[in-house]
Amino acid sequence: MPSSGATLGSEWSLLLTGCSSNPDEIKIRHLKELLQAPVAWKSLFSLAEQQGVHPLFFQALKLLEDFVPESEFRLWRQAYEANVVKNLLLARELIRILEQLSKSNIEVLAYKGLALAETLYGDIALRQAGDIDLLIRAGDVRQVREALAELGYSPHAAFSGQKERSFLRSGYECAFDGAPGRNILEVQWAFQPRFYSVDFDMGGVFTRAAVISVAGQKMRTPSREDLLLSLMVHAAKHVWSRLVWLCDIARLIAIPTLDWVWILSQAKELGLERILHVTVLSVQALLETEIPTALMTALGPDRAAERMAQEVQRRATGSIPLDAESISYFGLMMRLRERPYDRLRFLTRLTFTPGPSEWKAVELPPALFPLYRLVRLSRLAARALRL
Repeated sequence: MPSSGATLGSEWSLLLTGCSSNPDEIKIRHLKELLQAPVAWKSLFSLAEQQGVHPLFFQALKLLEDFVPESEFRLWRQAYEANVVKNLLLARELIRILEQLSKSNIEVLAYKGLALAETLYGDIALRQAGDIDLLIRAGDVRQVREALAELGYSPHAAFSGQKERSFLRSGYECAFDGAPGRNILEVQWAFQPRFYSVDFDMGGVFTRAAVISVAGQKMRTPSREDLLLSLMVHAAKHVWSRLVWLCDIARLIAIPTLDWVWILSQAKELGLERILHVTVLSVQALLETEIPTALMTALGPDRAAERMAQEVQRRATGSIPLDAESISYFGLMMRLRERPYDRLRFLTRLTFTPGPSEWKAVELPPALFPLYRLVRLSRLAARALRL
């Protein structure tokens, strides 16, 4: 998030208008009005980059080229073209990786990134270049690692023995370094760490997967309904702190054939109704996204969700940071769950699930591996006392 939110009010207004769900003619009219006032173009450019929406905003800006200083427009266009090149290189690498995994008979789904850009925007150029994300089955991690090694990829952090088995149960992803860069590839077997207590049926995600085409290559990706639920929990985990995540969700919500009956049933089963509620209220307020009436009726009144949506909006546009290791953060994560049972599971798993931080802090022999739970508990207690 930008560090000087108080000075970026007009730039935020421009960014939200350019990325809104409104038709182009309405965007143009509103942007023209906003561009009548002085614009801190460097701040706007930096803000768009930080929020991951530079390509999306440039798409709107192209409609108003005459209202933008020539030198500034050139900078935006150059950044857009550089992003196109990066995404094409990522697409080539994605295809190379998928072909390698296919040779090893490993089932894999392209996730987020380029697949998301193609699914939601129909153009990989409209998503800011990042890394490559793949979904695999937890039982295939070792085979995936061996197959990727043939392409020159190595795990950024590797575990073995009990640590590996524990990490497969409690973690959700493994980052890989390769010739294209460090942490350029993320292989996931779940949507979130286990302690968040959202137990998706990953087997069902593979069964419901859809086929898309990226750079002329067909590949499988999660269905739009599974994608919406996964993007919601990802955005919630990060307190909806990047505008691009809300833009992606707004695009999904606008799809007329989305199966809301299934989505609502899954949200209820997984205990995600409040997260769904906060998310749709946020995209409605920030991006002027039209929310299906039937959806809002089904969600019903939830004062807590409304208050949290207002908090999300203040944080998004006011640069109010929230430390993901703080008590406040974990308190918010608990408040986002509507069922006491899920809150209790979250708190229990958070408290007693050790991970790489504990393994790095203390080296215990294999026979004492269960004691890492106590290491976890003591580290959390020490952190709480420091606060």
